[in-house]
This record gives sequence, C-alpha cells and structure tokens, in this order.
Amino acid sequence: MSSNAQRSFGVFKPVGHVVISFPQAAQATQAATAMAALDLAPGSLRHYSDREMVQQIDDDIAHASPLASVGQEMNLVLAHRALAARGYHWLVVYVTSDKQAAEVAAIAQAHGAERAQHYGHFIIEELIERPGGITQVAESPDRGLDAQTPSGKESEAAELKKAVGG
Repeated sequence: MSSNAQRSFGVFKPVGHVVISFPQAAQATQAATAMAALDLAPGSLRHYSDREMVQQIDDDIAHASPLASVGQEMNLVLAHRALAARGYHWLVVYVTSDKQAAEVAAIAQAHGAERAQHYGHFIIEELIERPGGITQVAESPDRGLDAQTPSGKESEAAELKKAVGG
C-alpha cells in the first residue's frame, strides 16, 4: 500500500474503498480482470500480494497510535494480517457509490473472495455474507472482530479452506 493511503490513528482505513481478500493470487487477478468491465476510475484498483500486505500491516502496527485500538480498524488490520500470513491476496478498489461497491463485491465473490469490506467514514460494511447463518456477536476492541465463524476467529476460515483443499 502506498504511503499516501488513508489512515485512522496510523492504521489503514481506506474510506471509499472496498478491501477484498482472496485465498489465491490467481483469483485476485481474475477478479481484477473482470472488474475492468465496470466503470471504475483509472487507477482505482490495486492488487497486493500476501507479502506486500504483511509488510504494510507490520509497518502500520509499528507506527499506530494507541487510539487505533478504540474502534474496529485495528481488529480489521489484525484479521487481514492473519489472512495475508496464510497466503491471501488482496484487491483494494476505490468506488464512487454503494451500487458500485455491490458490483465490485459480486464480481469478487464470483471469483472466490472470502471477504469484501466497504470502508465508510463511520462504518465498515461486510459485502459478502458468510455462509452457515451464524449470528454476528458484539464486537469490541477487547473482543476483537467477529469473523462469523464458530470460534469467532478470522483465521479459522482460512484454516478450514486449506483443510478442504480450497
């Protein structure tokens, strides 16, 4: 991620962007190619490898303000790091509307994305519904991010995906 990426208290918070995680690099590449059919502004789509994401997150964590732990941004950063450490690749896509965010998420999901989060000024919206009908529990800085997995841990989804050969 570039040094001019949007931040909140020193951690990545790209307001107006959809951040998407893919278990495999090829899935991210195929989704990016498919998104070319959308009316995205030039330069609005960036692909990050697992190594690039880990490096950026580690840098963010090292320079984060103590206030970063007040909201969910730090929990999301840590969840993203857990996935990147397991080899996930990322697309970060600037969108101009909720409709465009939904179109981006639909393409991403069709190409195997596990998460697509639309960053607003005040909320971060999950655009890909998790299977299984697991009810979301309360999130807090102390509890962390509810990954909507039976354990509530983001890494569980990655481990299950690996176990079944996905």
